[in-house]
This record gives sequence, C-alpha cells and structure tokens, in this order.
Amino acid sequence: LGIRVGNIDGEASINNRKGKLIYFYEWVVKATWTGTNKMGIKYKGTVEIPNLSDENDMDDLDICVTFCKDQPSTPLTDLMRKEGVKKIRMALGNYVKHLKTEFSQGMILPTEKAFNKQNQEAQAKAKLDKTQIGSSTTRNPPNTGVKIPTVSLTMKDTFLTSPEELYRVFLNQEMVQAFTHLAAFVDGCSGGKFRLLEGNVYGQFIPDQKIVMKWRFSSWPDGHAATVVLNFVNQGSETELILEARGVPSNEEERMKEGWQQRYYFDAIKQTFGYGARLC
Repeated sequence: LGIRVGNIDGEASINNRKGKLIYFYEWVVKATWTGTNKMGIKYKGTVEIPNLSDENDMDDLDICVTFCKDQPSTPLTDLMRKEGVKKIRMALGNYVKHLKTEFSQGMILPTEKAFNKQNQEAQAKAKLDKTQIGSSTTRNPPNTGVKIPTVSLTMKDTFLTSPEELYRVFLNQEMVQAFTHLAAFVDGCSGGKFRLLEGNVYGQFIPDQKIVMKWRFSSWPDGHAATVVLNFVNQGSETELILEARGVPSNEEERMKEGWQQRYYFDAIKQTFGYGARLC
C-alpha cells in the first residue's frame, strides 16, 4: 500500500500569551492510496481527513477511506481502513509536532517562573508516571557529607541531520519539550539553567564550544552532579553524537545509559524529528 497527499487546505498560527505559546491549526487533507494484490492487480482509492485541528485529538480524527467505484471489491480496502489508518494517524501526529516546533522558532518562550507554575499544576492533577526518571517524592535525599563512588561512561549514536540542527535540539526549549513530551525550562545560553522531565533532571550549561552540562537526577545526593559533554561530529549527511560523562554515581550507570539512549533522549529525538540514521 502507498499513500500520496493530493491537497491540503487550511491555516495555522501561533500566539504568545503571558509566556505561554498557544497554537491554532485547522486543515482539510485529501490523498490517494494505491495497492497491489497477490495477483499483481493494482487498486486505488481516496483518503480524506476533514478535521485535522487543535480541537481534536489524533484518536478523534475522522479518516475516510474509499476505493474507486469502477473497481471490483478488494481486501486491500479493509487493510487500508485498519492498518493504513493507524499509519496515517502516526504520520499526522509527527506532522503536528514538527509544525509546533517550526512555528516556535523566534517566539518568546516561557520563563522559569511560568514553567515552575505549570509543573506544580501538573503534579497536583496527576501522579508521576512510573516510567519517568527518578522518584515522585518531593523530599531531597539527605546530604551524607561523604564522597560517593563514581564512574565515567561514553555513549555514541548517529543522527540523520547536520551538527548545527542536532546542536539546536538540546538548547531550544520548545524542541526539548517536543521530544520529552513534558514541560521544560531551558536557557541555552552559556551558564543558563535547564530543568526537564517533571523536574527530575536539572543542571546548568557550562560555557564551551561543545555542549557541556552539569547534569543530575533529583534523587542523587544533594550537591552532586555529573559533568556531561556532548560532541557533534560531522559525518557528511549524518552527525555522530558522542556523549562523555564523568562523576556518575556507580550505582546509577545503567539507569543513566538507558535514560539517554532509549527513554528520553537519543531514540526520542530520532522519532520526534525524523533523525533516524540510514540502515545502509
């Protein structure tokens, strides 16, 4: 099965209201689909989405799939209405995320005060999801006043984008919120602070030509932070990201690797912005 967009009508806009970005979009999308059965016979039909807007969740979208009436019935139509519609919803969800990211460039972003208020309201409405990093308790771990054993680690991954674009992903607040799916405060200037993942990860950017961060989980002993260095290596059409971390508590090494690679950073960035590396 294949899908090709034929026409898109509508508009999109963004407003900044007291440090909060308000998005508006409303689109009518028309496309065609084609498929070939086991006998090699080709079929075609249409797809129409009349209500792609900020007022509707992806699960509430009306996605109308039909096939040309001058063709005999085919199981491909049912396949398109089931599996094809799932793929369409996923593609539209990624499009909306990208739309918001592009629209936010150059806008006045929320202040740290606004983020803290938003974070407090979110915590009052619901408990932290079990898959989020760190503990949901608001108490800080006691400061034992003793040194803790630490390790250093190195991680590498490849992204299908330029070093400049990948660099911007980590310093732009709206892009960070896009791939973490949570409110964040990010001051990308040298010496600026960041706080993300419901406040469970926070630190400060250190002046450098690379991205150098003082980085910690909120569950770590008071005053202890790891130094995380992100190096962006140009590989032609791709960028190799090399992470070097020092001062990671020895009992937190695997947790930190999993958080960076799978849960909240590398894989999430690839999925959100389409930076997945080529397989060949």
